[in-house]
Amino acid sequence: MLETLLIANRGEIARRIIRTAKRLGVRTVAVYSDADAQTPFVREADTAIRIGPAPARESYLDGAKILAAARETNAQAIHPGYGFLSENVDFAEAVARAGLIWVGAPPGAIRAMGLKDAAKKRMQDAGVPVTPGYLGEDQSPDRLKKEAGRIGYPVLIKAVAGGGGKGMRRVDREADLEAALRDASSEALRSFKNGEVYVEKLVVEPRHIEIQILGDHHGHMIHLGERECSIQRRHQKVIEECPSPLMAVDPGLRDRMGAAAVKVARAAGYANAGTIEFLVDRDRNFYFLEMNTRLQVEHPVTEQVTGLDLVKLQIAIAAGHRLPFAWETITPRGHAMEVRLYAEDPDNNFFPCPGRIVARHAPTGPGIRLDEGVYEGWTVPMEYDPLLSKLIAWGNSREETIARLRRALNEYTITGIRTNVSLFRRILTEPEFLRSEIHTKWLDDLLARPRSVPTSPESGIEEATAIAAAFWEATQSKNSKESGPQTVTSRWKLEGRREQLDRTP
Repeated sequence: MLETLLIANRGEIARRIIRTAKRLGVRTVAVYSDADAQTPFVREADTAIRIGPAPARESYLDGAKILAAARETNAQAIHPGYGFLSENVDFAEAVARAGLIWVGAPPGAIRAMGLKDAAKKRMQDAGVPVTPGYLGEDQSPDRLKKEAGRIGYPVLIKAVAGGGGKGMRRVDREADLEAALRDASSEALRSFKNGEVYVEKLVVEPRHIEIQILGDHHGHMIHLGERECSIQRRHQKVIEECPSPLMAVDPGLRDRMGAAAVKVARAAGYANAGTIEFLVDRDRNFYFLEMNTRLQVEHPVTEQVTGLDLVKLQIAIAAGHRLPFAWETITPRGHAMEVRLYAEDPDNNFFPCPGRIVARHAPTGPGIRLDEGVYEGWTVPMEYDPLLSKLIAWGNSREETIARLRRALNEYTITGIRTNVSLFRRILTEPEFLRSEIHTKWLDDLLARPRSVPTSPESGIEEATAIAAAFWEATQSKNSKESGPQTVTSRWKLEGRREQLDRTP
């Protein structure tokens, strides 16, 4: 096993990796920007190295600084978490050249699956179902218009690089194609420095199902079941659950999708943890969408149901160990669901809401897991994704899990900033969600419906608390100025994350 692991990430995922490493007796190194100097992951690591100011390009995206920190601390390996440099093939190769172990996918696999059009071609060659589309090199509007007509509207224009819904446009008729091409290509160029796009048939109201895979460096490749990721807002996942309710309707679907996912991973020369994403249509036909060559944000729901620690397995695989089991030897138990809690305002088009957290109350109880990197008194920075916490519930059934998650959401409180907690309280009471009559556009459709009460009671409470907090801050500032220079100790205590789980990996 490794002796020293550097974590090239921040926030809740850095804490998540540190937690497992400590259980394994592995020394941990955190890297941090000025914005994160006082955060829990910095305190919890055995060693912490400052790598620059708040902007990510000057800190977490600066591979040279991270490698320098690894050399300074004698780290043997680097775990990139997700986001930032986790799928950056140049950084992965630089880690290998430095003689360090990369706790992630082989650089060749990252490169093979990094461009979506090339990945789809590879999957076609491997016999994996893909949505009909045009993957050619001719990017001229005339050629793309011709191919869209051949495929049949509606179609999707998609960036060949990147993800997260950027560089993606739905087109329902030929007259709208040219403008959509310009918009998609421009957004892709800004986001990924690659403006190339491709066109594919739009699968109407699909489910989004992903398969967790694991492979070692000895040729052993398995899948660990699926996650339902159909609750999305503008192509970005909001709620994930395991298992998918779809598998109860078609018990053989998991085996068919799992076998296809393993075929995808083998075709890519994959090792370590990864995810194969599929679209499933109304007739339960499935189509390869893309591969994420890293750990996923939603990995905890798989951990809760399988009882496995995916980070532990990642570290073991990177250290050269063989996978000690097969999917058939695992007995999944119960149901798990995760919601992503953001500093954003659902009543104002989900506008990001950075600011100071004045008070916080974290839910606990049977089946509740909270992965987070925040604390009372911390100022949520503007420079990074506004994810605050991942709240995960586990139960013996989907119904019990939803009931536990509702209770936890009612107990979860962060004041001083606006959050999207009210959105989840609403979703978890919607009859269509409870019946699992969902698809990737369901949430967007729900948010477009008029509401009899435009603002939830909770959001009013949050707003009043934020105003009171601002007044208290202003009073403290005024008193401090009037009384002269002094050291003021905050009345808000720093609090580490509580971990109370039925099944803790």
